[in-house]
Amino acid sequence: MKLIIAIINSDDSQNVLSEVTKAGFYATKLSTTGGFLRAGNLTLLMGVEDDKVDDLLEILRKNCRKRQELTPIMPSIEGAVMPAIPVEITVGGATVFVIDVEQFHKM
Repeated sequence: MKLIIAIINSDDSQNVLSEVTKAGFYATKLSTTGGFLRAGNLTLLMGVEDDKVDDLLEILRKNCRKRQELTPIMPSIEGAVMPAIPVEITVGGATVFVIDVEQFHKM
């Protein structure tokens, strides 16, 4: 058994949850916030049998898309007030951890 921890951009969360549940996987969802952009994310915790991991990863690949966004970055020059500079960054996609589970109990 594996524990899948998937951190997904909020923009992709509805599609991902829909497809994950349609495929028969169970997920616990947590609302989380990224540290760099402070943007909303959805973190899913899913217990999956070893032979189903690839199926779940494929669902995540198909439904978590990367995209370019402009975000304002404040330059840090001591004592100066500077306007924010828009910088193009890549957002979206998913960060996924696959962890071995020694025991699993549903109580």
